[in-house]
Amino acid sequence: MLIANAGFSQGLLNLFGRSEDYFKTLSEEKYTEAYSFFDDSFKAKISEENLRELWTQITAKFGQLQNISVVGSKSQGEYYVVTAEARFTGDTQNFVLGFNKAEKIVGFFIQPKAASEAYKLPMYADTTLFKASEIYIKTEKHQLVGQLVVPTKSTNYPIVVLVHGSGPADMDETVGANKPFKDLAYGLAAQGIATIRYVKRTMIYAGDFTGAFTVKEEVLDDALAAIALARTTPGADKKQIYLLGHSLGGMLAPRLGTLASDLKGLILLAAPARKLTDVIIDQNKYMFSLAKDTAEQSKKLMDTVVMELGKTKINALGNLKPDSLLIGLPASYWVDLNQYDQVATARKLKQKIFIAQGGNDFQVTETDYELWKGALATKKNATIKLYPDLNHLLSTQTEKGTSQQYNTPANVSSVLVDDIATWIKMK
Repeated sequence: MLIANAGFSQGLLNLFGRSEDYFKTLSEEKYTEAYSFFDDSFKAKISEENLRELWTQITAKFGQLQNISVVGSKSQGEYYVVTAEARFTGDTQNFVLGFNKAEKIVGFFIQPKAASEAYKLPMYADTTLFKASEIYIKTEKHQLVGQLVVPTKSTNYPIVVLVHGSGPADMDETVGANKPFKDLAYGLAAQGIATIRYVKRTMIYAGDFTGAFTVKEEVLDDALAAIALARTTPGADKKQIYLLGHSLGGMLAPRLGTLASDLKGLILLAAPARKLTDVIIDQNKYMFSLAKDTAEQSKKLMDTVVMELGKTKINALGNLKPDSLLIGLPASYWVDLNQYDQVATARKLKQKIFIAQGGNDFQVTETDYELWKGALATKKNATIKLYPDLNHLLSTQTEKGTSQQYNTPANVSSVLVDDIATWIKMK
C-alpha cells in the first residue's frame, strides 16, 4: 500500500485533486487550461510557451503520463507544498508544486532524483536451477503479460501464483530499486517451486479504472485467471497450487481461497488484518509523528485528515453514486472492501495458511500481525510468524524509516524465502 494517498486536511485534499487535474491537462496537451492553474505572480516568470516546451521535454525523456500519486505535503508559511509522483511509460519522476491559499500554483519544479544503486539479483537466485518463459494471463477483455518460472531439476513441482499489493505494478512489483516479486519467484524456483507472476491490470488498463469498480476488476479476476493457468501448466503438481498475496494481495488471499477451493495453501505477506481505512490512518499518523511538528495548526490538520478518511468507512452506498470518489477511490470500492472480513474468512478456510509480518514495516504493522495471531494461532492449518527486521518490501532493515528506504536496493530476506519453501514442502 502506498502511504499518503489520503494524508491531507480538507484544504490539502482539494490540492490533491488540483494537482491531479493539472497533470491531466498537461498529459492531454491542453496547455492553455494547464496555464490557468498558475497564479499571476508565477505567470510573470513562465509563459504558456515555456510550459509547453517543458512538458514536451519531460515526455520526450520519460514517455507518456500514466498515473499521478501525491506522496507528500506540508504547509510552509502561507503556502502549501505538494509532492506528486508521476509514473510515465518509461520511468517515474517526482514533481513539487507550491500552492497559495487561493489554490493557485506559485511554483512547479522537477524534484532531483537521489542517486541510488541498481537492483541486483539476490545470492539465492541461482539461475542455473530454473528457466523463465513468457506467459499471458487472459480474461474476457484483458490480456496481461507475465512470466512462468519453473525449476529445471525437478518434476511434479508445486506452483505459486503471486498477487500484488495496491496501485499499478509490474510483474516484479517494482518499488524504487526493489523487485520483491522477482526475488520471490527466482528464490522459490531455485528450491524447486514454480511461480506465475504478471503485470497488474491497473498498470496496463488504467483507463478502465475511472468509474465505479471494486477489487474484483482490480485484483480478483486476473488472480483467478492465473490460478486457472497454473492448473494447466505442464510439470506442475495440480494438487500443489498455492497463492501468495502481498499487502492488499494478502488481504484478499482468503477471499481468493474461497473462490478457488482447490488451492493447497495461501501465503499472506504484510497483509492487513484491519479495514483499509484504519491502515491508512495509521500510516498518516506515523508520518506525522516523524515530522515532530507540535504546532497546534498541524495537529488540527491531522485531526481533519482522520475525519476525512473516516468517510470511507461505508458499508452501503446510500445516496452515493457507485462512482463517487472518496479519497481517490470510488464508493463502490470502499463498500465492497468494507463488507469483507479477511480474518473471519481465513478462519473458515480448510487450506493451510502461512502469514508473515515484518517488524520494521511502517505500512502494515504488528497491530495487524497480532490480530491474525489472535484469530488463527489455535488453528492447526495456520502458521504465523513475525520477522522483526523486515520492512514492507520484505527486506532486512535496521529501522522502520519511510518510503525513502525503497530507493536503496535490498532483496527479499533469504530467511523468509527459505521459510516459505520449507512450509510449501511440508506434508
